[in-house]
Amino acid sequence: MSRAVKRQTSAKGRNRGSGAAAPRLAAGRAAGGTARLGALGWRPRFVMDIVSELKKVTWPTREDTISLTVVVLVVAVMMGALLGGLDVAFGWFVDRALLGRNLFDQFFGWG
Repeated sequence: MSRAVKRQTSAKGRNRGSGAAAPRLAAGRAAGGTARLGALGWRPRFVMDIVSELKKVTWPTREDTISLTVVVLVVAVMMGALLGGLDVAFGWFVDRALLGRNLFDQFFGWG
């Protein structure tokens, strides 16, 4: 049984004693109340769920964020240098061994 079906069946069981279930927003407005008005006005339920879940997140400390950012930058620079060095080495190999060019002659115009 999927979650949606479980929710629907459990919601039906809870609402039996109260009669017909009215939508939350419509019930609040019909009674003269406002339905969660904030800076953005009325927000869909999924936005409220997102905000609720983001409040539950354990965010990293400033020190953790800085140290992990430094680690990422160092690894990125090291990988860039490694890949750049491999590119130069393979370029030299192709020019020197496979194409028979002498790089010294190319730079000084002797070839």
